[in-house]
Amino acid sequence: MAVSHVAVTGANGFVGRTVVRTLLARGHEVTAIVRRSAGETGGVRQCVVGEAASCAWPADLRPDAVIHLAARVHVMGESAPGALAAFREVNVAGALRVAEAAHRARATRMVFVSSIKALAEMDSGRPLREGDTPLPQDPYGMSKLEAEQALIRFGQQAGLEIVIARPPLVYGPEVRANFLQLMSAIAKGVPLPLGAISARRSLVYNDNLADALILCATDPRAAGECFHITDGADLSVAELAKALGRHLNKAVWLPPIPASWLLVAGRLTGRRPQIERLVEPLRVDSSHIREKLEWQPRFSVEEGLALTAQWYRSTYRGHAS
Repeated sequence: MAVSHVAVTGANGFVGRTVVRTLLARGHEVTAIVRRSAGETGGVRQCVVGEAASCAWPADLRPDAVIHLAARVHVMGESAPGALAAFREVNVAGALRVAEAAHRARATRMVFVSSIKALAEMDSGRPLREGDTPLPQDPYGMSKLEAEQALIRFGQQAGLEIVIARPPLVYGPEVRANFLQLMSAIAKGVPLPLGAISARRSLVYNDNLADALILCATDPRAAGECFHITDGADLSVAELAKALGRHLNKAVWLPPIPASWLLVAGRLTGRRPQIERLVEPLRVDSSHIREKLEWQPRFSVEEGLALTAQWYRSTYRGHAS
């Protein structure tokens, strides 16, 4: 599959910016499909579709492949009655609109960036594999699974190759949300009651994910496949905190509070889902993409964490001093 032109939805986002940068570095033509203009684009063609996500792409837009990153993202504690409908509108209906637009534009492949949450919130004694029975637990995960299934059906009917990518926690420079909060706490010397937590969780460095997604868009062997993408090293949250502390040049205090106590505290404070994500294992098997596409992560988890910490130190100098 000779691919020279790739359209990227959500190109302004955390992962999207890295995907676009990597595509350009490898000589691809890139079109950024975004809801609002990001201003200077560095030579990248930009298609602004607006909040309605009508996907009325320009008639002359003819990408070979589309990487679909745009999504309504998971928000901790979101459980409003209308949450599932809101996720479905963006993550399911929106993904189908992109697939239809890609088909009209004569693209041959669409890479849908799903989430490991479409499969499960935790593993059941072994790393999660692509063929495991899906058991999503929240509206975000449910919408991602429904989108996967709807896109596969559409692809079969329309002749559009669909590739599903399921990353776990993504980190790297410019990361936000919980990972940034963890680094901030470490940089400030805040005690973290994680010393007794041994459950391991998979993660993926942003540049590794971008590299894998581009391979999913360009390699003929990826057609019709589902891939889990990880750094290949599973860390406990205590190990993660210690590694970040080393790279931030900060001592990390990890009081050994039993997981059962943390879960009780989470229930009393209404933060049990957040605590469960710290104390429950979520290991992901990414051997399929390594074997099928001969992919290997370009950065080790140690290198990824070092580069993320370096970004944090340069961006938040007052916190990391």
